[in-house]
Amino acid sequence: MQKLNELFSGGGDGEGANDSFLEDGSEGLCSLSTTQRMYGFAASLAAGLLLMFLSMIVFAIPIKFALLFTFGNVLAIGSTAFLMGPEQQINMMLDPVRLYATSIYGGCVVLALICALLIHSKILTVIAILCETCALIWYSLSYIPFARRMVSEIMIRLCDTEL
Repeated sequence: MQKLNELFSGGGDGEGANDSFLEDGSEGLCSLSTTQRMYGFAASLAAGLLLMFLSMIVFAIPIKFALLFTFGNVLAIGSTAFLMGPEQQINMMLDPVRLYATSIYGGCVVLALICALLIHSKILTVIAILCETCALIWYSLSYIPFARRMVSEIMIRLCDTEL
């Protein structure tokens, strides 16, 4: 665990490992040790990935697929809150660079659940899940420098009708 802290804190000499991002913000009502945070992250991520995998099994039933897939996505994204803390996670999600992507993703999650649970429309549920997946990809690209610009330029070149 010490080596992991050193890796994330950038120090290789072992000093300053307590200043790593895994230990920032651990004060408060819900303080967890670094080991507990890693276990929470791993468990939440594994549960999210398991739900997404199980959703592929029931793909023919779009309502069950939407529920499993959406809850799996939310668990997988929420798993990073164990590493950096819920407050920093929300601050990063509401950062001006990610605000639109976060809003669109959240709206697509709500839309998929409404289509699956209230409307019971298979077509609308599948469309909402496709939108949710695209929004998740766009949100994830916001964490990689220049990734969204590169993907935008590639899509413009691929969809350009002028030859």
